[in-house]
Amino acid sequence: MQRIFGFVFALFATLTLSAQIDKIIDNYPIRNIGPAAMSGRITAIAVPRNTATINFKNTIYIGAASGGVWKSTNAGISWNPIFDEQDIQSIGSIAIDPNNANIIYVGTGEGNPRNSHNSGKGIYKSLDAGKTWKCIGLEATKTIHRIVINPLNSNQIYVAAMGSVWGPNEDRGVFKSNDGGQTWQKVLYTNSTTGCAELILDINNPNKIIANMYDFQRKPYTYRSGGNGGGLYVSNDGGSNWTKLSSKNGLPEGNLGRIGIAMSSSNPDRIYALIESKNTAFYRSNDGGTNWFKTSQNPNIGNRPFYYSEIYVDPKNENRVFSIWSQISKSEDGGKNWEILADWGHIHPDHHAFFVHQYMP
Repeated sequence: MQRIFGFVFALFATLTLSAQIDKIIDNYPIRNIGPAAMSGRITAIAVPRNTATINFKNTIYIGAASGGVWKSTNAGISWNPIFDEQDIQSIGSIAIDPNNANIIYVGTGEGNPRNSHNSGKGIYKSLDAGKTWKCIGLEATKTIHRIVINPLNSNQIYVAAMGSVWGPNEDRGVFKSNDGGQTWQKVLYTNSTTGCAELILDINNPNKIIANMYDFQRKPYTYRSGGNGGGLYVSNDGGSNWTKLSSKNGLPEGNLGRIGIAMSSSNPDRIYALIESKNTAFYRSNDGGTNWFKTSQNPNIGNRPFYYSEIYVDPKNENRVFSIWSQISKSEDGGKNWEILADWGHIHPDHHAFFVHQYMP
């Protein structure tokens, strides 16, 4: 009898406590309780660069791995979320129409495929500087890491789709639109585990495009970076035809993994590549990407290439190159020597977006 009484008393106490807790949290808003250090990384930065958009000169857009799109109109002093009404918050890329700063494209799905990766649901477009949005396709690509727009034809848009992180799918590679995103055509594809991890366009010759096709797959306890489907590809006719570069062009032998690519605006013949291979290294081309040579294997060029591999060239100095990774490093001599700008001890070691501030005519 005592055991029965004790059980009934314990059950009554539990139900009473549960009712009290329900009453306390009845009107309590849902909030994020962690983990605080994961998925908060900034994955994209976009700034209007054309002086014709003088009304936007203090405007900055940023995208977060799982936190939507944010906008500042006072050069970063304060920020407002502008994507919260959409049904996806994982952001991979942002691009602003170089001829009309009211038009913005957002590619969803983070392009940094670590274990806290969040997938996306296509590409979104705004015609009013981020007030309203519309999904314009590519929902099955899962991850859109880069969007580039032809500066001479705003209706011509290219998308680098990495595809599903967790398994094979056909909706990956390079996609092109000639009508501002109303329709899309897949113009570069190698296999169902290879997506496009980087895409650059020569602003002086928009028919020239360079892409890194990246063969990869994440599983619960393993990650494969690099494979037969990957490599460095060049098109000189707007994506209709592509040439895969090889060791004959000076690239490393064997399968290549993720590649960061950057072209100098002041000298388009100068192109850089941070290439994941058996011996990951920094490479340079002085003839527009036809021939390459290794400039450095300095540890300061970067680490964890599957997760980082982002490089940038100073728009006014072809020899000044930045690499963002767990730290931020810089070369002043075309990629030969590297120094650390932001080390482990002064800022959280996780960098995925970078912008060199200047206004261009």
